[in-house]
Amino acid sequence: MELLQQALDFILHIDKHLLEVVSTYGTWTYAILFAIVFFETGLVVTPFLPGDSLLFAAGALAGAGALDVSMIILLLSAAAIIGDTVNYSIGRAFGVRAFTEGNRFFKQEYLLRTQRFYEKHGGKTIVLARFVPIVRTFAPFVAGVGRMRYARFWAYNAAGGVFWVASLTLLGYFFGSIPVVKENFAIAILAIVFLSIVPVFVELIKARWGRGHTVPPRV
Repeated sequence: MELLQQALDFILHIDKHLLEVVSTYGTWTYAILFAIVFFETGLVVTPFLPGDSLLFAAGALAGAGALDVSMIILLLSAAAIIGDTVNYSIGRAFGVRAFTEGNRFFKQEYLLRTQRFYEKHGGKTIVLARFVPIVRTFAPFVAGVGRMRYARFWAYNAAGGVFWVASLTLLGYFFGSIPVVKENFAIAILAIVFLSIVPVFVELIKARWGRGHTVPPRV
């Protein structure tokens, strides 16, 4: 409970905490940011770490001159790509063991369904998942479990990672210093999270609409 409260406090007051990190650790801040993004995207057990909000706040500080925006985009894009690659590898190596006969929660039919889903929508899923908290942590793991082809996964992983980091960092860089944004930082973060989820809802609606108007393929 205490850990959850600390995580929530960090997200809602991330501008304050990140300023403290910069003033305390200086250039080591880049390593700290790298670690947070890597662990959020690379380990299934840490989906609670801040992602979108952290990138926006880092961009805002870069706009204020406290950090270098080019360094942030370069390092955190690398962290996001490496994190998803590690997560995919863990899912590919160990995740399939969860789908054993008789398991009530991880049935083999789920694995087969995941394999078919990623063969059809894999690339789009990996890119869209970048902008959805929690989902972006599990998407590469499931891709690994579903045995998505590595070359295909890596291409979309790299494109999605760079686009995610660059877009949110630059949003913070150009708009984070606007007075109304600075005074309502928590609301701005929540708005970003909401807008991040919109594309996924659009895809879900399109997929549901498509299933309702097409004959499902034979398995």
